[in-house]
Amino acid sequence: MKHTFPLALSLLLLHPAVSVAQYRSEAWCPDNGDGTYTNPVLNADYSDPDVCANPAGTDFYLTASSFNCTPGLPILHSRDLVNWEIVGHALPKLTPDYVFRKAAHGKGVWAPCIRHHDGMYYIYWGDPDRGIYMVKAADPAGKWSEPHLVVKGKGMIDPTPLWDDDGRCYLANAWAGSRIGFKSILSVRELSADGTTAISNPVIVFDGNNANRTVEGPKFYKRDGYYWILAPAGGVPTGWQLAMRAKSPYGPYECKTVMAQGSTNVNGPHQGGLVTTAQGEEWFLHFQDKGPYGRVVHLQPVNWVDGWPVIGIDSDKDLCGEPVATFRKPKVGASIAIQNPAESDEFNAPELGLQWQWPANYDDSFGQPTPYGFFRLYTRKLSPKFTNLWEAPNMLLQKTPADAFTATAKVRFAAKREGQYAGLIMMGMDYSALVVKRVGEKFRLQLITCTKADKGNAETVSDIAELEPSAADPIDYEPAIYSDLYLRLKVEKGARLSFAYSTDGKKFHSVGAGLPMREGKWIGAKFGFLAEEPAGKSPSGFLDIDWIRVTK
Repeated sequence: MKHTFPLALSLLLLHPAVSVAQYRSEAWCPDNGDGTYTNPVLNADYSDPDVCANPAGTDFYLTASSFNCTPGLPILHSRDLVNWEIVGHALPKLTPDYVFRKAAHGKGVWAPCIRHHDGMYYIYWGDPDRGIYMVKAADPAGKWSEPHLVVKGKGMIDPTPLWDDDGRCYLANAWAGSRIGFKSILSVRELSADGTTAISNPVIVFDGNNANRTVEGPKFYKRDGYYWILAPAGGVPTGWQLAMRAKSPYGPYECKTVMAQGSTNVNGPHQGGLVTTAQGEEWFLHFQDKGPYGRVVHLQPVNWVDGWPVIGIDSDKDLCGEPVATFRKPKVGASIAIQNPAESDEFNAPELGLQWQWPANYDDSFGQPTPYGFFRLYTRKLSPKFTNLWEAPNMLLQKTPADAFTATAKVRFAAKREGQYAGLIMMGMDYSALVVKRVGEKFRLQLITCTKADKGNAETVSDIAELEPSAADPIDYEPAIYSDLYLRLKVEKGARLSFAYSTDGKKFHSVGAGLPMREGKWIGAKFGFLAEEPAGKSPSGFLDIDWIRVTK
């Protein structure tokens, strides 16, 4: 383990303005290096993406649904809409805490919208059980305000504000049938000029039932004297993009289909956001549902024809585009270095990397970073009625970065009592994990699998090997025995995975083959670390995570 304080870290703490090197993923990089890009530009689960530009049109900020995962509302930054990095989160914790201190899968932050207005950045999102919330900040990469409940009520999702030329503010939103009993409806209401309070009742502006069933995810714009709503319809895996326009924010709206899957392999394509560059080009970022991998983000060119936006490439000239696979990069007037969201982590800083999230509001007892080159994850006592890890709030997880990749981690597990275990997991409604568990004065390597965890199904546990401790505490005060291991998770195309382990980092032994991945509740499968133990009063064990490295 890295228990020395690195010189580089010392310099970073003394000089916080020192920039961190740009990260280039080995697993997926959309920038082809020749002036073109290949979709998806974010091959990770950034569901329901929305994007806005700074006033100059030179910097772009993207956020996405985070549901029950924390920190929530990821903020990504780009200068060319192709190369992205995570620069922060707008929501450290979800509210109310009494709901989200547990793993409330699928609840929380649904389909946010990010906008710039009058010197501030705003994010609105719907919590289908509570209403429409808003946060704001002067710097998207900085600290955001506390969540403000703009409209209280059930069923409201996918909100998007529009500040009009006269300073008035309007809000469009969709409706969740699971909470309110109807869906496929878009509504508009007026907010106070500061965007904090509803001052009118909602008006139905579009009824998508039947022909445009499951219309949702509206994004509200104004252009050339028209009020525009861009929205997907037809369902997440099979739908299409609509554009609708009117001379009043309340309609009536005329509607056209402006992008559909057509002959491509991009199913959906689903909701996203429109953005304009400083050079006047317009682009559309949207998601594609890839099942266990989640909802990945594509970038499409936008051309206006006969007063309507055509998204993607319209080869047959029917004014309905199809998604592009590879295309020229946006013209931004400068050469932009390749930059991808971080995946690998050396845990060399005394703060957690921005790629990591928890299934619930973070608690100090989950684990903490150190300045010594590792992150410490504590075992958590599971409930007396434990059936599977769907209940666990303390897993340290990140999104899958590609259809195929390998993640290798160096860890040390300290077990203080019988039954404590820790390891590497691919978590979803089905999950698989390779863990090391204390049994007596030794360790047992185990493969844990569970199908339909969300339905309460029990785990299946298979013993793989017995391991001697690599160390033991010499003093008889809550003594631990230790296991030093290298753990590996490999994902292959088709969402199948396998594990491997090594005691020396050189010779790896394969465990499992063709294990299925499955998405979580409204999110893709996530991989990372777990540390658990049976209910009781024993002192916690811990997993010291030295590093994790993601490769092809």
